[in-house]
Amino acid sequence: MFSISSPAVLAKRLTQGAALATFAVAGMAHADGLATLDQYLKSTKSGVASFTQTVTNTNKPGAAKTSHGQFAFKRPQQQFRFDYTKPFSQTIVADGKTLWMYDADLNQVTQRSQSAALSTTPAALVASSNNIQALKKQFKLENAPAKDTLEWVKAVPLKADTQIKDVMIGFDGKQLRRLEILDSFGQRSVMEFGPFAAVSAKTSFRFKAPAGADIIRN
Repeated sequence: MFSISSPAVLAKRLTQGAALATFAVAGMAHADGLATLDQYLKSTKSGVASFTQTVTNTNKPGAAKTSHGQFAFKRPQQQFRFDYTKPFSQTIVADGKTLWMYDADLNQVTQRSQSAALSTTPAALVASSNNIQALKKQFKLENAPAKDTLEWVKAVPLKADTQIKDVMIGFDGKQLRRLEILDSFGQRSVMEFGPFAAVSAKTSFRFKAPAGADIIRN
């Protein structure tokens, strides 16, 4: 496992771990993914779903690394959590003010200001904005061609110093289905989401460090 102790490492991990979407209109040549994304942001305030994440490197072809877990979010509170379960246990929680990352194998917690860590990450696409105009302050957004029966939007960070090159957001109907994230290292992370359900009262967007855990504050 690894220690997350710098903004660069944190940003890289978030691009791997970290979520948006569009109506799938198979065969429609001029689908307006941007309109779908805007409607999604305005109407979908929370959700929880399982996910599978596959990470490859475009510069070094080889075996893909696959992990599994559960993702939940709640807007406009700017809250979300990723619970990785396989092949390792890791938890990422944003409570609206603080971003927490817990590595169970290392029993280590990294704590950062949420606003500083997430402004141009894929997580910001899911958790921070209520409409597309707010997203345009951080990303260049454009429609992308339909593929795999999904409708797509391409998001490119406006800040030149971010490690993310672009994010492809794929929707199936009204459901977020896939995020495809390419970073400046040539690493490609694809997150496939299962059907989203309502967030239950048991879903917590708070984090309490386990007893004895090392806490790194950035």
